[in-house]
Amino acid sequence: MAVFFYETDIGTIGIEEKNGFISNVYFGKDNMQNDIEIKETKLLKEASIQLNKYIKGELKEFNLPLSPKGTEFMNEVWARLCEIPYGEVLTYKEMGEKVGRPKAARAVGLACNRNPIPIFIPCHRIVGSSGKLTGYLGGIDIKEKLLNLEKNNK
Repeated sequence: MAVFFYETDIGTIGIEEKNGFISNVYFGKDNMQNDIEIKETKLLKEASIQLNKYIKGELKEFNLPLSPKGTEFMNEVWARLCEIPYGEVLTYKEMGEKVGRPKAARAVGLACNRNPIPIFIPCHRIVGSSGKLTGYLGGIDIKEKLLNLEKNNK
């Protein structure tokens, strides 16, 4: 397991690799496990290149091996999040319908909240039923930046 931190236009982003897969993304250096080796690998360098191209509006879809850890339902939600087109948003309720559980808006919210690989798994594309921006691991300001970036480069 290795992690490396990159300075981006949206702040310091840590990307973690485990067994050849991206396993976590960190906003800043907080909330990180202590037993992780700080080391840049070929995969982490590629992830940072794609991330920077995305932030500059030059990349609309990531092509990286991802391995998020969660429940079966969470993994299903995370897979569906990756299907939301660049620059589009869904509500928690709409995502619940996409996973076959139309009354599971809160469970979808929990899955988004526990997404270990934000940005690459675009949970920022989920909004409240009124279109209001709701919680995001990196903060509402970063969620808003990501949504505006996508809207302006669609």
